[in-house]
Amino acid sequence: MPDTLARLEATIAARKGADPATSYVASLFAKGRPRIARKLGEEAVEAIVASLAEDKAALTGEAADLLFHLMVLLADAGVRLDDVMAELDRREGVSGHDEKASRSVMP
Repeated sequence: MPDTLARLEATIAARKGADPATSYVASLFAKGRPRIARKLGEEAVEAIVASLAEDKAALTGEAADLLFHLMVLLADAGVRLDDVMAELDRREGVSGHDEKASRSVMP
């Protein structure tokens, strides 16, 4: 895992119980998972818009925002980045079509 993401994960964990008035991360946790998820969605849309505008600088910033908010959501759900990386490692070398077909069908 890149050091930057490991440091970010540690920072998010450390700020989880901080004062929401002084910590953006703590304020997200205080608002709950629906707000965190909504913010992640907003950032995803902004990344899409930047990509369609072919604005590399904007896309870079929005991708950073997207990763940050994804990591906050993962922390809220108790999912460690190492677990996500292990899942990516598991999928390496497997056709995307085959991997998707192997997942159970959602109702």
